[in-house]
Amino acid sequence: MKRIFPRPAALRAGLAAVLLAATGLLAGGCAAAEHTSVLDADTIVIGVRPDLPSVGYRKPDGTFEGFDIDVARYIAGKLGKRVDFEPVLAADREKAITSGKADLVLATYTISMDRKQKVLFAGPYHISYQDILVRGDDGGIRNVRDLKGRRICEVKGSNAAQRVVEERKVAAQVVPFPDYAACLAALKQNRVDAITTNDIILAGLAIKDGSGLRLANAQFNEQRTGVGMRKSDVEGCEAVNRAITTMYQDGTASRLLHDWFGRAGLDLSTPAVPQFEGCS
Repeated sequence: MKRIFPRPAALRAGLAAVLLAATGLLAGGCAAAEHTSVLDADTIVIGVRPDLPSVGYRKPDGTFEGFDIDVARYIAGKLGKRVDFEPVLAADREKAITSGKADLVLATYTISMDRKQKVLFAGPYHISYQDILVRGDDGGIRNVRDLKGRRICEVKGSNAAQRVVEERKVAAQVVPFPDYAACLAALKQNRVDAITTNDIILAGLAIKDGSGLRLANAQFNEQRTGVGMRKSDVEGCEAVNRAITTMYQDGTASRLLHDWFGRAGLDLSTPAVPQFEGCS
């Protein structure tokens, strides 16, 4: 039988194809394993809430405003970075980080043990408390115990309502809604009796609404609001913590809190630098 051998040109082409494929696989593997830091980019993407007046709010012209927005700009400035904002709702905060959609997330992101399994937290940059927002004519709700048997709003992605039921053991009726705008409408239409979450969120809702809604000033369940980051970015986390420390030391934190929430009746006495979680 006559044996047929490949021609040299064919051998060279086949070898080149194999090498090219191998190089592509190696490059793809390296890219997949590569973890970048916020310190490596000239422009960073920061995920912020678009739906919370005075906290993180997207205006009709597409720009963002609020306490979290100003804190985000301050941190980016201290890192020497330009910033682009990306709207992120409560239910999408972890995904925004793990998917690479955002480098940082400042979106009323309360630090918790289960969330720390997925993301790294810098900060906290603000310490507040859970509070209760009610209609102005409802004098029956003064503290968390008064929520027993009441209908309370639960926003998708937030754990505030469940903390009332599970941690405080108050038998409230949890009613789900997609966002705080829907919660606010339900409260004013008497479809729920209260909204409970971070006090600055409630303060922002009350200020924007202007219809006489009342904060109970119940102050329960400390809320440690942090900056969500990729778990690998320890160096970036430490840099963000340094920026937050400076923000408190130079008076910016106090000024921003008074600018955005001074009309809501919250206790805004001079804040101290929060105790950080640690970047590990």
